[in-house]
Amino acid sequence: MIGQETCPKRLAALLIAICGGLLPWHGCAKSPDEGWTMASTHDDQYRTISVPMFTNNTWFRGLEVELGRSLVVEIESTTPYKVTGQGTADTLLRGRIQSAELIKLSGSVTTGLANEMLFKAVLDFEWIDLATGETIVERQGFAASALFTPSRPSQETIDLARFGVVQQLAADLVDALRDDW
Repeated sequence: MIGQETCPKRLAALLIAICGGLLPWHGCAKSPDEGWTMASTHDDQYRTISVPMFTNNTWFRGLEVELGRSLVVEIESTTPYKVTGQGTADTLLRGRIQSAELIKLSGSVTTGLANEMLFKAVLDFEWIDLATGETIVERQGFAASALFTPSRPSQETIDLARFGVVQQLAADLVDALRDDW
C-alpha cells in the first residue's frame, strides 16, 4: 500500500521537473490566432551574442566580473544563443552597473549591529542587433536584491548576498531577452 501511494507522487514530481526544465525554452504563441504552442519564445533570427564586461560604477569591485560569468552561463543554458566574441556575433549585450548598496533591515537591540542586511544592485542594459545597429531590448533601473544575516548564529558573509544578487540579475536579464508573450 505504501509503494502505491508514493509512485504517483514520484511520477508527479518527475513531470514537474521535466516541464520546469522546458519552460525557459517554450511558452505561449506569438499571436492570439496561433493558440498554445511549444515554440521557443526567443527570437530565432539571432544565433550568437557577444557579452563584453559591463561597466561598474560602484565601489563593489569585481561585481562586473561575477555578473559577466553568470550572464554567459545563463544565456548558454536557458536560451538557444551561443556566446561569442563581438567580431563574430549577431548581437551585443552591454550594460552598466549603476549602483550597489547595503541596506540595514534590522539591528540588535543590545549592540546596534545589523541582524539582517539587504544587498541591492541596479543596472542598465541594452541588447543591440549588430547588423542594423538597432536596439532590440533596453532596460533602465533593472534591480535585484538578496538578504543575508551577518550576525550570530548565521554569520553569513556579504559574498553570499553578492552571489544571490548576481544570479538574480543574470536570470532576470536573460528573461528580458525573450520575445513578448
